[in-house]
Amino acid sequence: MYKRTKLNNGLRIISKSLKQAQSVSLGIWINTGGRYETDSQKGISHYLEHLLFKGSKKYSCRLIKESIEGVGGSLNAFTSEELTCYLAKIPCRYLFSTLDILSDMVISPSLNQADIDKERTVILEELKMYRDLPQSYVYELLDELLWPAQPLGTPIIGTTESINRINRDSLKDYQANSYTPENIVVSAAGSLDHDLLTKKVSAKFRASKNAQPNIFTPAQENQHKPQLKIFPKETEQTHMAMGFHSLKRDHPLRHAQAILHIILGANMSSRLFNEVREKRGLAYEIGTGLKRYHDTGAFLVHAGIDNRKVEDCLSLILQELAKVPKTLIGKDEFKRAKEFCLGQLSLALEDTMEYMLWMGESVACLDKVYTLEQIIKEVNKVSREDVRKVAGEIFQNQEINLALIGPLEKSEQNIYLKLNLG
Repeated sequence: MYKRTKLNNGLRIISKSLKQAQSVSLGIWINTGGRYETDSQKGISHYLEHLLFKGSKKYSCRLIKESIEGVGGSLNAFTSEELTCYLAKIPCRYLFSTLDILSDMVISPSLNQADIDKERTVILEELKMYRDLPQSYVYELLDELLWPAQPLGTPIIGTTESINRINRDSLKDYQANSYTPENIVVSAAGSLDHDLLTKKVSAKFRASKNAQPNIFTPAQENQHKPQLKIFPKETEQTHMAMGFHSLKRDHPLRHAQAILHIILGANMSSRLFNEVREKRGLAYEIGTGLKRYHDTGAFLVHAGIDNRKVEDCLSLILQELAKVPKTLIGKDEFKRAKEFCLGQLSLALEDTMEYMLWMGESVACLDKVYTLEQIIKEVNKVSREDVRKVAGEIFQNQEINLALIGPLEKSEQNIYLKLNLG
């Protein structure tokens, strides 16, 4: 189903031909991100991502945007803990002109001093924006609890101090040492020819003198008791993020964990949505999420809670989490969760962008990609006992981490005492 090539310089190419598609989605992935940075570099991956749009050897800032948006395409990028990706979706006939733009951005960014100075101000404003959004900032507080004094526990954007410390020399060095072919994956999905794509990519990316894979420090997790962090703020509702250390990206029970996530909080049929919102009206927003990394992960519960009902809502959430390791999920509920899991994946893979993201992330992080048929087979092997087992491993009292933002200064002791799964 996929075609894959590894060039002599170490760069990997993965593609999926969707002959009926009118579009092609293209991504250039780099194995670098927040957890690859030292303390002195914090935020440099994100800073560099911004600057690549300011111009390259062949393309000005304006020409980068107009060349893609001017033909009906879209252009974007993101930086995560483990990856940086530059991506575009365009009509299929513009694939190679878009490859030329993205590759020139990645290989030969201008990194002009004026752009660096101007973008520093922009990023500092972005940092302030996140701090002003409690539904965003609460996750930063939670990460600090989950991975204290580690790259995973510090914000990808960096801090005011680290952003002000980054200069042109450090940006140039970071780009030269991190953006090397051995750390790059090119992924594409849509109406395309893999062999021709490989030829074009090979012509763009030459071997690098700094040909070494990027490495990060493994996560350290030595939690022995529940942890609570409250950020007092006069908000109209209390924002909650709860997290448990969980499974790494390729753990054998990863599909069981995904089904656990669906059952508890991935949609409006979930237990937490029904119990917390529908039956009791304790929160407007309630759900669960997963973080998956090379060597660790996190199971998340998030909610926006009535300020007067925080303790009641917290108790109910913990009660619902505690039920799963004790009682097998019903057959009908289990079947619906599996169907939702596979249905969402099948629907997503109708879109060239989703296909490109799925393939690119998988190859960049795991150096392999699964077919839809393989995923279906693996999900169908998951048993109700597997879900109970993974819930028992994740939901333990000493693993509870809770971050709250709201007017809660007088409630800290009462809330801490409730951090118990029973």
